[in-house]
Amino acid sequence: MKIGKLKSIALALTTTLLGACSVGPDYVRPNAATPVAYKEWKVAEPKDAVRRGEWWKVYGDPVLNDLMAQVNVSNQTLKQAEASYREAHALVAAARAEYFPTVALDPSVTRSRRGQNGSAFVSSTGAVVGGTGTGSVSNQYALPLDMSWEVDVWGKVRRTVESSVATAQASAAELEATRLSLLAELATDYFQLRVLDDQQRLLDDTVVAYQKSLDLTENQYKVGVAARSDVVQAETQLKSTQAQAIDNGVQRAELEHAIAVLIGKPPAAFSIASAKIKFTIPVIPPGMPSALLERRPDIAQAERQMAASNAQIGVAKSAYYPSLTLSGSAGYQSTTFSNLISAPNFFWSVGPALAETLFDAGARSAQVEEARAAYDASVANYREVVLAGFQEVEDNLAALRILEQEAQVQDEAVKAAEESVHIALNQYKSGTVSYLNVVTAQTAALSNERTALTVLSNRLTANVTMIKALGGSWDTSQLPSD
Repeated sequence: MKIGKLKSIALALTTTLLGACSVGPDYVRPNAATPVAYKEWKVAEPKDAVRRGEWWKVYGDPVLNDLMAQVNVSNQTLKQAEASYREAHALVAAARAEYFPTVALDPSVTRSRRGQNGSAFVSSTGAVVGGTGTGSVSNQYALPLDMSWEVDVWGKVRRTVESSVATAQASAAELEATRLSLLAELATDYFQLRVLDDQQRLLDDTVVAYQKSLDLTENQYKVGVAARSDVVQAETQLKSTQAQAIDNGVQRAELEHAIAVLIGKPPAAFSIASAKIKFTIPVIPPGMPSALLERRPDIAQAERQMAASNAQIGVAKSAYYPSLTLSGSAGYQSTTFSNLISAPNFFWSVGPALAETLFDAGARSAQVEEARAAYDASVANYREVVLAGFQEVEDNLAALRILEQEAQVQDEAVKAAEESVHIALNQYKSGTVSYLNVVTAQTAALSNERTALTVLSNRLTANVTMIKALGGSWDTSQLPSD
């Protein structure tokens, strides 16, 4: 008999679920302005650096590869983002728990006494409280199992789960956006540090050359060929360059410290040995603009936030409809513990409850409008993020193209400046020009060589930023299913 009743209840619940619906709009991703092609990209360019997996390996630097691996393991900002994703994923499980009934076991023991002139009970200290006269003392044992379930007739729980899943996916995309940003920051810092290493070698070599020029000038001054002013100019130029070489160490130290923090180490326990730049700047093909919507985690994050906001409209609308709650209780109750669990002492009850808000002074309408406004805001944010993504790609395509042209011209300027120094020194040695001509030529040569290194640094930064703008090696297929 009991099994038959339980089957009837289960059948009724199943029928109710099958007839349930979800209020609110179903999500459809809004359109975003997408160009047919990038203005700055020439399709004829060779695609010799198509990214696969770990994008930083296109630079072929083992030190950089090792540092990148440490970011994924030890960076604290990344750990924080990972914890936020786990939190969002846990909220999905909490939302899905609402699909199922809540079952509670509530055993109790009550000792009471009913007097002749009123009710009374025995307190924990043994004293009789309330009532007058005499009466009997009795025990009451209960072992009830209570169940409560709000049936998801209007899809409130389904929309809540839908919103939670989308929010968790947005959190996963945010995690990957954080990872990509940190890796790009590390690559940029590392390349700038290597450029400073080359600049340090340039300054050190220049100091050696200027010391030789100073020695030459002092020798000519001693034999009466050069003026004292020539010696002072040569010494001034030497000391100024030595100061620049010392100052170069400040920025390098700061970059080294920044890299230490990125890989989760204290700056005092980390250092990078100086080395020459041995890699070439790869060509990064941007692909089709439409692919950017699938390759950038920040765009995916904004899109998933739209989906979550859309589901919240359904959650708000479900408040207009009555809520159906099924509750039941079953268990055993007896005045003696020895035969508590027996058929005569078994009890049960089950029944539905329907609740509907008749008047709320417009609170539900306001909540629906709030949800719609939040969705509209998320749509605008999504479209803005998409536009910003295309802008970032175009900016870096233009930067790479222009900087490449600048590098070619600057290399020519460096060669011309070096030749000018050679000519000026020969003329000074032969006594046809003053030392000021040598100083001017050497200063111009050093300036042009440092400018060439600055252009190289800018090209490397733009190259890394370009990869970041394209989403690294990430795409939306890596989003979790929940």
